[in-house]
Amino acid sequence: MSNIRELTAAEAYQRTDPSQFTFETTAELEDLTDSIGQARAVEAIQFGLGIESQGYNMFALGPAGTDMQAFVRQYFEQKAQAEPVPDDWCYVNNFDEPHKPRALQLPAGKGGEFRQDMQKLVQELQTAISAAFESEEFQTRQQVLQQEFQERQAQTFKQVQEQAEQQGLTILRTPAGLAFAPVRDGEVLSREEVEKMPEEERNQLEKRVEELQEQLQKALRQMPTWQREMRERMTELNQQVASVAVAGLIDELRQKYGVFAEVVEHLNGVQKDVVENARDFLGPSEQAAEMFKAMFGAGMAAPGTGTATMRRYQVNLIADNGAASGALVIYEDNPTYQNLVGRVDQIAQMGALLTDFQLIKPGALHRANGGYLILDARKLLLQPYAWEGLKRALQSRRIPIESVAQMLSLMSTVSLEPEPIPLDVKVGLVGERLLYYMLHQADPDFADLFKVAIDFEDRVDRTSENQMLYAHMIATLARKESLRPFDRSAVARVIEHSARMVEDAEKLSTERRGVDDLVREANYWAGQAGRQVVTAADVQTAIEAQIRRLDRVREQTQEAIRRGTVLIDTEGKKVGQINGLSVVGMGNYAYGQPSRITARIRMGKGEVVDIEREVELGGPIHSKGVLILSSFIAGRYASEQPLSLSASLVFEQSYGGVEGDSASSAELYTLLSAISEQPIKQSLAVTGSVNQHGQVQAIGGVNYKIEGFFDICKARGLNGEHGVLVPVSNVKNLMLRQDVLDAIAAGQFHIYPVETIDQGIEILTGMPAGERGADGKYAEGTINYLVAQRLAKLVEKQRELSGKAKEGEV
Repeated sequence: MSNIRELTAAEAYQRTDPSQFTFETTAELEDLTDSIGQARAVEAIQFGLGIESQGYNMFALGPAGTDMQAFVRQYFEQKAQAEPVPDDWCYVNNFDEPHKPRALQLPAGKGGEFRQDMQKLVQELQTAISAAFESEEFQTRQQVLQQEFQERQAQTFKQVQEQAEQQGLTILRTPAGLAFAPVRDGEVLSREEVEKMPEEERNQLEKRVEELQEQLQKALRQMPTWQREMRERMTELNQQVASVAVAGLIDELRQKYGVFAEVVEHLNGVQKDVVENARDFLGPSEQAAEMFKAMFGAGMAAPGTGTATMRRYQVNLIADNGAASGALVIYEDNPTYQNLVGRVDQIAQMGALLTDFQLIKPGALHRANGGYLILDARKLLLQPYAWEGLKRALQSRRIPIESVAQMLSLMSTVSLEPEPIPLDVKVGLVGERLLYYMLHQADPDFADLFKVAIDFEDRVDRTSENQMLYAHMIATLARKESLRPFDRSAVARVIEHSARMVEDAEKLSTERRGVDDLVREANYWAGQAGRQVVTAADVQTAIEAQIRRLDRVREQTQEAIRRGTVLIDTEGKKVGQINGLSVVGMGNYAYGQPSRITARIRMGKGEVVDIEREVELGGPIHSKGVLILSSFIAGRYASEQPLSLSASLVFEQSYGGVEGDSASSAELYTLLSAISEQPIKQSLAVTGSVNQHGQVQAIGGVNYKIEGFFDICKARGLNGEHGVLVPVSNVKNLMLRQDVLDAIAAGQFHIYPVETIDQGIEILTGMPAGERGADGKYAEGTINYLVAQRLAKLVEKQRELSGKAKEGEV
């Protein structure tokens, strides 16, 4: 028999010696400034920040809890501090096309200054225009125009009146308008007196009235023309007066912002509009204002008060970088479409929705323009049209502010169409690896826009240097969150648990979430114990408390086995029966449990029936493992003869899905036992996959699997025969619980590392596996010999039965 050396307790757990640390507590350590083991990610982000070509945005991909966002923000902020402050951006009214507000670009700080200058200008314009229109000169010129119109009107009526008087008529004002009436001795004749006139005289009177009526109508038709002429001259006067009042004030701003051509152009438009609408600066009469207030309420401004009119001269500053000291780094926690590209709000007034350029609101792209934007990829993809909006902005290199309905051409209502702002931003997406690969595969634009992948390591080597960095990391978190300092033993215990988290004694986890939570909880338990410094005992208490909060299902499973509801033997020997090991994952908690695997054989056509697969409870990887062990059986024992065997394999009392190939070695062992009729020790359990050559391969969850079987054996009483067979390649993954280590050290529990199926079957049956001799046969008294002999008998039996069947036919 091969001499398989079982593992010692020291080999099943790699400890961290606290004496390697030179500090007493983490309070003596400086903060961690660099990431642990992320050299690849650092190189990638430095490249992405350095290259300025279009499309070199970044996607940080890695496992959840790696704190990629903090990593990306740190490097973005370091780069941003050395870059110039981005320009300010404003939206102003477009006087030619009000529904298309114009965007103005100004140096950082100038945007806020320009907004204040325009607010001050409006106030000064109101004062200056009011003073100009209230001046004696304006009043005189206005009166002259009014008097000229009145005199022209009076002169016209006078001429008609004189002609009427010459013909014995006068002009009367009646409810129906102006009319001519005959006069005698200075008295207007009544209707009766007119009717008593001779007919000829009366006809002559009517003729004179018609002639004068025609002249009067001619004069009246000239009135609108004169009124229009007067209004035009009045408007011209108003503009002349307003132009004089406005020119000086706006000239000052034109001179101040003369180097900005677009600002000067806007000021020219402001001046023209102010001059044309100067009367809007004068406010209504007190009576009109009171009437408007009574009708529409105190919240509404009466026409001409300037509240609504003056808005068009204001400045909407949507990107104010006056207080910045470098480029900005923005993280948008809720990356909806409008939160990214901005929106145009509306105000409900008198049953209608109104808007203007002052209601344009910036998005994250506006705030990050000229700098850096960080987004969570999962949150971004969950928001309708947000991903498409971001892509459009990056592809066009400008920020169009439009609603989703406008973007999809679902709305034809006239609304604002703000001028798009040029976009210069570096975007960093943070997400899981699966999201990155899915986007790369499904979206052809993704590769063009996010050319830099920042791939984070989920584990690093457990070197002395990295263990010291872990101590600095704990010190940083403790100082940041005002936790108690950790002593050397506590740091060592955290490091040991980190290795267990990644199931590798030679590695450490870079997943900060689990480690940080353990540090916080250990601090809590230290406080409960009244300690000022966190010790290894506090860390262990935190670990046990985490397990306790989540192990209800594990306890129920263990109880079902102990009470015999689920059949698991831990003593004696059985043919065709073995204890396989599996892992059950539940959220962030996992535990191991044993399962009984049985095999039955009979004469057949070389088929190994996987009952789990037949009832669709077995996954494809599990089915692959069964096919591999079938190939091993055929290749080793039936390479030159038919395999006249049918076998069935099943996980007993398994009512859920079975996936993975970690039980394939156990299934092969129980199949060999069933064929050779040699019993397997039930005090042992097995894990490991197998290849076609009979080599036992590594599996996952080895610590949980060993501990799951150990708990059952311990509950029934350890007798020194219990143990687990594991692949040799999994020895480096062992970080077992302390009670398991104690049992190993006491010789009450055993861990057997095996490389081949032959080694494993020897341990399980107590018989040598046997090697093929020069004659191609196995030595008697070995498992392989018994298997080969049984299969040969099945072949002979099948031939015999086949021959008898043919004779019967004849």
